[in-house]
Amino acid sequence: MSSSRQLSSPKVRHIRISGDEAGQRIDNFLMRCFKGVPKSHIYRILRKGEVRVNKKRIKPAYRLVTDDEVRLPPVRYARQRMRLPPDAVLAAVESRIVYADDRVIVLNKPSGLAVHAGSGIGYGVIDVFRSLQPGKPLFLAHRLDRETSGCLLIACDRPAMLSLHRAIHDGKMDKYYAALLMGSWGQGRRTVDIRLQSDRVGGGRRLVRASDEGKPAVSVFYPLQEYAGGECGTTATLMKVRLITGRTHQIRVHARETGHPLAGDRLYGDRGFNQEMKANGLQRIFLHARSVDFPHPDDGRKIHIESPLDENLQQFLERLQVRI
Repeated sequence: MSSSRQLSSPKVRHIRISGDEAGQRIDNFLMRCFKGVPKSHIYRILRKGEVRVNKKRIKPAYRLVTDDEVRLPPVRYARQRMRLPPDAVLAAVESRIVYADDRVIVLNKPSGLAVHAGSGIGYGVIDVFRSLQPGKPLFLAHRLDRETSGCLLIACDRPAMLSLHRAIHDGKMDKYYAALLMGSWGQGRRTVDIRLQSDRVGGGRRLVRASDEGKPAVSVFYPLQEYAGGECGTTATLMKVRLITGRTHQIRVHARETGHPLAGDRLYGDRGFNQEMKANGLQRIFLHARSVDFPHPDDGRKIHIESPLDENLQQFLERLQVRI
């Protein structure tokens, strides 16, 4: 989105939707227009009818069409609440780019860095890249949890983003994760098909649970290696996990539902297991987006990208005792 769309003037504006902007939800469009405005305020002005499309009230899920006329109300906000990423973060992220061309960037995202700024989070991956490449329209093709590391795709223009979204929807993007689970898996390859329901909890966070009324969610678990847990002796299993769908916290909740929660998962994990893994040196959740395969937006050629385990995870595994 061009800088002309980034509104800070407290005046009513009318915007004509271009072909490149068509197809996106109005709530997502507004979040890009009003950078730094809390999501709660975006949804409030939608509910109150202050945002109009072709002079009509619309719901947050409305998808924009070419030549739609969008009325944007006056919105005042403190832009200084948005922090610029420090130089050290810019350098660290730039050093972790594992693939880049004119249409797509693949980042080996570090653990602890959110993909977006938000409540209590001054900047995210997308803000870092907009600082590294000012003026360039950049879009997330998918998301990773803040504490999850590994392959994250960023589209360099809206058509590339739509192409990657279609690849995800059509099952043409393969994503594999490395995950350390509690206990001995004791079985081979297993497909976990459990619907998931996402609920908002305090502070705008989401908590996901298994529910027959939830959205379809499918993960495939492959055991790689069992460990005896070093001095603590607790058994753990290193897994490769393929995502068939991409729901919020999908691997974490599916792992818990199988009785083998993720190591270091403070939200869905086992406290005793987490404490023993921490005693062995694990300082974060053990979940890493190991590889991704996707058709390139230009010509559909298959791109395969791998991100090695972060050094801290690799060193942690080396301290555990391999079970033969």
